[in-house]
Amino acid sequence: MAERVEQEEIFSQVLRAGRRTYFFDVRATKADDYYLTVTESKKFTHDDGSFRYQKHKIYLYKEDFKDFQEMLGKATDYILNEKGDEVISERHQKDFKKEEGTDATTKLASKEENTSTDSFTDISFEDI
Repeated sequence: MAERVEQEEIFSQVLRAGRRTYFFDVRATKADDYYLTVTESKKFTHDDGSFRYQKHKIYLYKEDFKDFQEMLGKATDYILNEKGDEVISERHQKDFKKEEGTDATTKLASKEENTSTDSFTDISFEDI
C-alpha cells in the first residue's frame, strides 16, 4: 500500500483546546489548487508517563466549502440555540448524578468554585 505524502502547508492555524489541538492547514494539489485539511490531535498519557497522540483528519475541497460552511453554521447555531454557549462538562464525569430540584447551571457554578477551570469543548469531526 502506497503511503500518502502530505503537501507542504501554504497557510496554517492552530487551535489548542485542553488535551486536543486542531490544525487548519491549506495545502496545494498537484494541479496547484488549494484545499483544506482539518486535523484533530488528542494527547493520551499512559500510567508510566509516556504519551501518544491520536489524530483524525478530514480533507475539504473548494467545491464543498459553501455547503460545508452552511451546514456547520446550522449545526452550531442549533446547539447554541438549544443548549446555550455554557459548557456543562460535569455531565461527562463518571460520578455525575443530577440532583432533583437542582438546576444544572447552579450545580455547575458551585462545582466550578471548587475545581480548576481546565475545561474544553469536545468536538469530533467524525460526525461531519
